[in-house]
Amino acid sequence: MKLTLETSDSNIISAWKDDAIRVGEEWHHGNVVVGTKHIVAGWTTSAAKDLTANDLRPALDLTPEIVLLGTGRYLIRPGIDLMAELAERGLGLEIMDTAAACRTYNVLIHEQREVVAALLFD
Repeated sequence: MKLTLETSDSNIISAWKDDAIRVGEEWHHGNVVVGTKHIVAGWTTSAAKDLTANDLRPALDLTPEIVLLGTGRYLIRPGIDLMAELAERGLGLEIMDTAAACRTYNVLIHEQREVVAALLFD
């Protein structure tokens, strides 16, 4: 899917496909964390169902108010322990497929929210 170009000081996901996203004009292949100003490539090797708070450390270190977890082509719920731990920290965790996470990330960036997308690819 290709998105329209808009001007922003924040990282905007301008396109995505099954194994990569494009932030601005640069493609990032494999699992990646995208924050408003930072990108962490090669993020994790864990499967969505096995993720822990430690796996999300690169996303959490960017101090978001909301973490969007994109679980690949399909929605896969991680363990309840992960969701509970982030809730205890007062962080929102939204779980969706990666394409939906990319779209939601861009909407929240335009609303000037402190959001991080942790994106997994199949």
